[in-house]
Amino acid sequence: MGKTFTFAALATTAVVGYAIYFDYQRRSSPEFRKSLKKKSAKQQKLAAKEEEQSKKTKLETVKKALNDDLEANPIPTEFSQKETFFMQQVALGEQLSAQSDKKIDAAICFYKALAVYPNPTDILGIYQRSVPEDVYEIVVMMIAVKPPAAVTNILGAGEPEVKPSEEDLD
Repeated sequence: MGKTFTFAALATTAVVGYAIYFDYQRRSSPEFRKSLKKKSAKQQKLAAKEEEQSKKTKLETVKKALNDDLEANPIPTEFSQKETFFMQQVALGEQLSAQSDKKIDAAICFYKALAVYPNPTDILGIYQRSVPEDVYEIVVMMIAVKPPAAVTNILGAGEPEVKPSEEDLD
């Protein structure tokens, strides 16, 4: 028992001694502080670069998955099919969003439901409140990559520009 206690006391003394030495160097040595700042800045730049690369990779993955799925399973254009399609996609999206490895598939289902819904701004508000946050972010990415026709119509991309008449200007 005496040897174990002695070893533990020496180890504790060494750790505390190193902490005191490190703190002393940090407070008094300008070169040491500069090197710590350089290391910290380098780590922050590296982390930002990795995060940017991760976002690009995720965006490319989402874009590819969306395009592949839309080619394999196109969105119906007939009005009679849209309601059942909407209900199927929302139900499937809710089931898939519960599984951690199916987030992109769930987002594709919600995207397709949004594409056939007559008022996409309403359904986006509902998605924001009810869909898990990570799945909602993927849906927003998909809308940014390939906006559905319903969203494009709301944004006014398909509407012709109307110029005011003389009477409107008065």
